[in-house]
Amino acid sequence: MLLKSSVLSFLLFFKFSFEKEITNIITDFVKQERSPTKITAYVCWPASITLGLLKELSANCYYSQARSVKSELQYPQIEEHHMFLLDAACEGSKNIFLQALELNLFNQPFRWLIWGTSNNSIFDNVYLGVDSKVYVIRKNDLHYEIISVYKYAENYTAFVENHVAIWTTSQGFLHFNEVSTPKNRTDLMGTALRIAYVVTNNDTLNHLWDYRYREIDSMSKVNWIVVHRLLEFVNATSIQTFRNTWGYRNATTHQYTGIIGDMQRGDAELGGSSFFFTIDRIGIVDYIATTTQSYMKFIFRAPPLTYVTNVFTLPFDTYVWYCSFALVGIVLVVLYGIVMWEWKDPVFKEKIKNLQSLRPNILDVFLFEIGAVTQQGVDAEPRSSAGRIATIFTFLALMFLYTSYSANIVALLQSTTDSIRTLEDLLVSRIALGVEDIVYAHYYFENAQEPIRKTIYEQKIAPKGQKPNFMTALEGIKRVQQGSFAFHIELSTGYKLVNEIFQENEKCSLKEIEYINLIPPWLAVRKNSTYKEIFKVGLKKIHEAGIQHRENSKIYTKRPVCHTKGSNFGSVGLIDCYAAFLIFGIGLGCSVILMILEKLVKIYHDNKLHQNIVVMAAQNKFFEDEFICK
Repeated sequence: MLLKSSVLSFLLFFKFSFEKEITNIITDFVKQERSPTKITAYVCWPASITLGLLKELSANCYYSQARSVKSELQYPQIEEHHMFLLDAACEGSKNIFLQALELNLFNQPFRWLIWGTSNNSIFDNVYLGVDSKVYVIRKNDLHYEIISVYKYAENYTAFVENHVAIWTTSQGFLHFNEVSTPKNRTDLMGTALRIAYVVTNNDTLNHLWDYRYREIDSMSKVNWIVVHRLLEFVNATSIQTFRNTWGYRNATTHQYTGIIGDMQRGDAELGGSSFFFTIDRIGIVDYIATTTQSYMKFIFRAPPLTYVTNVFTLPFDTYVWYCSFALVGIVLVVLYGIVMWEWKDPVFKEKIKNLQSLRPNILDVFLFEIGAVTQQGVDAEPRSSAGRIATIFTFLALMFLYTSYSANIVALLQSTTDSIRTLEDLLVSRIALGVEDIVYAHYYFENAQEPIRKTIYEQKIAPKGQKPNFMTALEGIKRVQQGSFAFHIELSTGYKLVNEIFQENEKCSLKEIEYINLIPPWLAVRKNSTYKEIFKVGLKKIHEAGIQHRENSKIYTKRPVCHTKGSNFGSVGLIDCYAAFLIFGIGLGCSVILMILEKLVKIYHDNKLHQNIVVMAAQNKFFEDEFICK
């Protein structure tokens, strides 16, 4: 009887101790995680143990629930807060594993705590990636050991174990090593990763390391070096695939081409060439870092100021023009008054009778004023002292105006306009447009839906019935040099050609307008890639170390600096003198019209005179006949 009582007491004590150990180690582990946690337990324990655990977790402000291992696994709503607790010794635990594998619940950010297994056999045929957080609690003689398990790649059979903690009943955790994917799992031990690159020119494959022909496939050349530094950081090797396009969606199959298609199908883990953000790609890949300074814009030489305004009205301010016209009017009145006085005064009338003197006619005085304004002189002038003084000061004042006007005109004829700043300005301007013949340029221009961008493509890039203006980079930049042409190109490529072709003074008038309104291109991995975090951290460290900046500086060409602005003068074209020719044409037209009117008036007066002579002759004859008859 005493023996039975002792055995029963021992069993009750062991049960109580075991229940206490389970509750304490799980609660202590959740506390050590130091993050908001919601726990779902799939166990087959006695109700007392399960309830004790739930009560202890609830007392520590952790939401928890228990389910049968035979129940259906549900996808949690708040992913980053969820932890699954599983007793691997329970019948049906394998079913939970298979469901979790199907729902991708072993990837970030989910956490798993496995109880009841002494080896990793339960994970057979289960891929636990580098970013997985699967913890296994193992019972040793004197303590519990917690480890974290994962695989380098899906085709690996062996698991890698990270030692996490040692826990004892009396002291709790003796030590606890927090598991961080970028900190603990960056060494992939030479794992071969599939990486897809974009190469639009086959010769690029011969110049991925030597920095030659930098303007061709610039993005891929920068990323080639950066990605190799990343592989060194994670101690991995690569299996390379080269495509001729980044990848665009098929409207029927919804499958992508190019390197995005490779990542969509799982044929590539990382896109070795960066590409732009688009809404449709966000669900296919995960963007991890920007590595290049690649921008695409329209490059053009700012047109002369004469393209947008009449420069012949710009030298003076509006009020200066008003004052100048007022001065001419005042001088006209004063001179007319002086000339009238000269011709009416008896003394001057005798003196100027035989001299070439200005006559008191408003038109003659006006022509005198025109001669003074244009600094051309006149054939007659006032003869009195007052008239000569007025003439001298008139020529002197108008000489300063003429000099100022001429100096400003010279500067304005060499000036360019800043009026073309937006796509709308570019659309309504007289500047022709062209686009570099490259895959992504075709895609963005041909699929533009925003009204102005669509109109630019339909009216200036690919007018109906004409060949679209897609051309090589060299051809486009040469046309930019000639003027009145804007070329859409990757800036580094364009500016390298500008440095080679343009004269120094031609570089000063370069302008840019953005057409594709996108952020700089980013590198991306396939959706939910297990290497995402270590790649992100690796690329950040490469950026911080200056390696990325070095490669961008060596491959990408910056905008050329203008050193000779204002020191060179170009020839003036017909369009620059349009206003002058227009005034000349108007004057010529007016003179022709006046000549015709004068001719008509003369003909009218001649006819009138002829009629009067005929009438008078008839009257004379009549009177003569009457006289003879009498």
